[in-house]
Amino acid sequence: MRKIIILIPVYNDWESLKKLIEEINENIKVINGINFECLVVNDASTTSAPVIKKPSKFQSIEILNMKKNKGHARCNAFGIRYVFQNKDFDYLMLMDGDGEDRPCEIKNLVEKINDNPKISVVAKRVKRSEGLFFQSLYQLHKLITFIFTGKNVNFGNYCILTKSDVEKLYSKASLWSSFSGSVKKNLKHLNEINSIRGSRYFGPSQMSLLKLIVHSLSIIAVFKYNVFLRSALILIVLAYLNSYLGNLSIISQISIVFFNLIIFIVSIREQEKDLQNSHNNLDNIDKITH
Repeated sequence: MRKIIILIPVYNDWESLKKLIEEINENIKVINGINFECLVVNDASTTSAPVIKKPSKFQSIEILNMKKNKGHARCNAFGIRYVFQNKDFDYLMLMDGDGEDRPCEIKNLVEKINDNPKISVVAKRVKRSEGLFFQSLYQLHKLITFIFTGKNVNFGNYCILTKSDVEKLYSKASLWSSFSGSVKKNLKHLNEINSIRGSRYFGPSQMSLLKLIVHSLSIIAVFKYNVFLRSALILIVLAYLNSYLGNLSIISQISIVFFNLIIFIVSIREQEKDLQNSHNNLDNIDKITH
């Protein structure tokens, strides 16, 4: 029987995690022929975890407790490495722990992977639940990403990865900076389902304007060489148009150079050594089998 491990990062939001696990359990009851395990990466939460019981459809739940807070992307990176190096599995599913990745779409992901078991499946975001302001910023992020990288990154963490694709990803330095960027860069073939971004179970979104900017730059920085090449071409065109655009051309050129400097600085986050040594941040493991 095939096995899917569900990887969920969490930081303090334990009530959302409990509700998510319950909803996952309800939604996988209709899925036959697959065993499910849950792996939670606790990013050094400052609040204590409540009592979590293993639902009927899960073989087990493991909570990996980290010593130091490293952030969402690095929790995913560590979790992916841990699964590949320590677990027996056929597929790895990633979900956010706050309810925005809707458990009701798990069935669609599994059906798509059944259609072609050798190709990973991502949840393409076709609708979001945030307000108009943040939705507009996300569209701007996608536009800038496409202009400077040539890549359309229209998915987040929600996906099912084949074991062979996990093997391709687990040692990539880009994984330490951005999961979706690393997937787009390193996996040549992806299937997708349409996904509606859900609302958080509890409290407002944790995505501030600053976090959104860092998130966007981290994805773009994965493709830094594309950025540098495309920026050079844009600068050549702007230089040619200097006599027509005047100060606008000069301001645009300065802005692009500054943008490239920021991308280079952000790209330094891709530390392969830190990824390889991420196991040193593991404190202990809580296993829930009943």
